[in-house]
Amino acid sequence: MLPSFFIAHGAPLIAVENNEYTQFLKELGVSLPRPKAIILFSAHWESHLQKVSDVTQYETIYDFGGFDPALYKIKYPAQGSQVVSQEIQDLFAANGVPYQVETNRGLDHGAWVVLRLLYPNADIPVISMSVNPYLLPEEQYKIGKSLSVLRANDVLIIGSGGTVHNLRAVNFADNGQVDQWALEFDDWLAHHLHSWELDSLFQYKTLAPNAEYAVPQYGNEHFVSIFYAMGAADDSQKAALLHRSYRYGNLSHSVWQFG
Repeated sequence: MLPSFFIAHGAPLIAVENNEYTQFLKELGVSLPRPKAIILFSAHWESHLQKVSDVTQYETIYDFGGFDPALYKIKYPAQGSQVVSQEIQDLFAANGVPYQVETNRGLDHGAWVVLRLLYPNADIPVISMSVNPYLLPEEQYKIGKSLSVLRANDVLIIGSGGTVHNLRAVNFADNGQVDQWALEFDDWLAHHLHSWELDSLFQYKTLAPNAEYAVPQYGNEHFVSIFYAMGAADDSQKAALLHRSYRYGNLSHSVWQFG
């Protein structure tokens, strides 16, 4: 059975950079058993109703501005899977998860940047999924949990976002130092993820140190995708931190494996 993952997509520039984090993601893709399909919850696709892609061929969305012109030339022409999309819809219906099918939207950078590093040939079908940052964490977890059976069918489930993602606090000079408040938040998160303490995790806003900086209200969509990924491994409730590094003082590059 494949594990599920929470993977930080960082800044769009990691699509053209060669560093510790990009090398890690490339090696992770090689080390995993080849999935038959990938379900990816992207922080850059927000919706009040859960969206499920049923797309034959994805366009590449450049949902950012002011970056290296090379970024806008990158294509990730992944195909979808009508079969897996229908399996998701059936599971949502069976578990009482309201949803809507999306037949046109391409892959945003929260999806294609991560997927291109893991699987550069774009030869694995993808089902793109939205996140709803206005749901309670336990509801986001439930959505992921409803899909957990797909992991036994070689479907890889990923939540793409960032544990510490406050663009108003980043230091683009990037002197290599990491802000203490970001470390304290991630350390608290790691402790509770390792012990799968859902009650505490679901109350991270009030319990986690520096949560208001690490997960600002305007940017909590990047954090909440971790609950979708966790829920997908509810049957095993095991968490492992595979990688953690930082850019720009506090922007976290974390990879968590669940299951």
